[in-house]
Amino acid sequence: MRRGIAAIAVVASLALAATACGGSDDGGKAGSVTITWWDTSNATNEAPTYQALIKDFEKANPGIKVKYVNVPFDQALNKFDTAAGASGAPDVLRAEVGWTPAFAKKSYLLPLDGTEALAEKDKFEPNLIKQAQYEGKTYGVPLVTDTLALVYNKALLKKAGITEAPGTWDELRKAAATIKDKTGVDGYFGSEKGYYLEPFLLGEGTDTVDAAAKKITLGSAQGRKASEIWLSLFHGKGLHKADVTADSYAHRQDAFVNGKVAMTIEGPWEITNFYKNSAFKNTSNLGVATVPAGSSGTAGAPTGGHNLSVYAGSDKAHQNASLTFLKWMTSAKTQERIALENSTLPTRSDAYTARVTKDPGLAGYQKVLSAARPRPELPEYSSLWSPLDEELPKAAGGKESIDKVISSVVTQYGKILPDGFAK
Repeated sequence: MRRGIAAIAVVASLALAATACGGSDDGGKAGSVTITWWDTSNATNEAPTYQALIKDFEKANPGIKVKYVNVPFDQALNKFDTAAGASGAPDVLRAEVGWTPAFAKKSYLLPLDGTEALAEKDKFEPNLIKQAQYEGKTYGVPLVTDTLALVYNKALLKKAGITEAPGTWDELRKAAATIKDKTGVDGYFGSEKGYYLEPFLLGEGTDTVDAAAKKITLGSAQGRKASEIWLSLFHGKGLHKADVTADSYAHRQDAFVNGKVAMTIEGPWEITNFYKNSAFKNTSNLGVATVPAGSSGTAGAPTGGHNLSVYAGSDKAHQNASLTFLKWMTSAKTQERIALENSTLPTRSDAYTARVTKDPGLAGYQKVLSAARPRPELPEYSSLWSPLDEELPKAAGGKESIDKVISSVVTQYGKILPDGFAK
């Protein structure tokens, strides 16, 4: 997702690995195995559910103990990379989908095909399984998924006389102006971050790169057009000015959840926060629609989420216990509970029970998943967000032209991607 990956010192990584990694039995108790799980979920909103689930898992599997460690998301990639390289990684990792092929390429993860962890492989959404694969093998079991959608305040749209969410960027522009005229608040507040450029790129039939063709496509005609459309939505009646401050994400969320802006592009990880604030105390006021379509006539958003993976460096006993843990944690029953308590999206259709879809946010995001595009099988793909995050605010804030920004990012991509990628 959507958050930058912070670099950390090697010493700090090794220290965490030493205190948190698996490989030790449970206090000498005969026949028991203790596995360590690094969970990267939100420590406040999500982690308590996973900690409670561990207790239930241990009751159902008395021979397995789980040592739970919550690792901040923005530190986990580098911490695991360092720990795995030193043969001291946790037995199980909750990995952002973009990390899975990167770690698989380094042989840090155990292939899961044919194991009990994937015994119900056909129950998962096919594109999510595809995202967990590298060179024909599956290295993760999808735990939660997400995508971007157009979220909106139904009451504000109704007050403006708008009966349905805009389906194109041009319709969004017109709706924003109408909302400003009729309600006095801005109609749309966009993000200056790289991940939020993706719907514009996909709507023009392109992406940052074409992995299969080994070509950087951000600087193509379609890529530049997508970038221009993205930039244009910071200017005009009812379109909120770009926020390029360090707290831009928080400012945008605050405006939306308190009814100061009618629409934004966001993921389901914010559903819980939406409901905590004034505009959506009545949860039915939250509208969720597919992101607007681009000039290609199609709408698309990136697929995100997290997989559970097993460390290839663990011994056989810990790997087997980890596989049992993965199967239990990704079962339909467990995913239903996670969805209900954390407002996150399940990765298997049989977990979308009536209890889950009763939540308007979860039901809305389930409907837009059909427009979600799986990430390409490219280990370096997640690293492509950082240059965009650094450069796009310069264009959004009016300091540099969008052409100069895109050219700079393309140059940086040439240094990140493997040899053979053409510009």
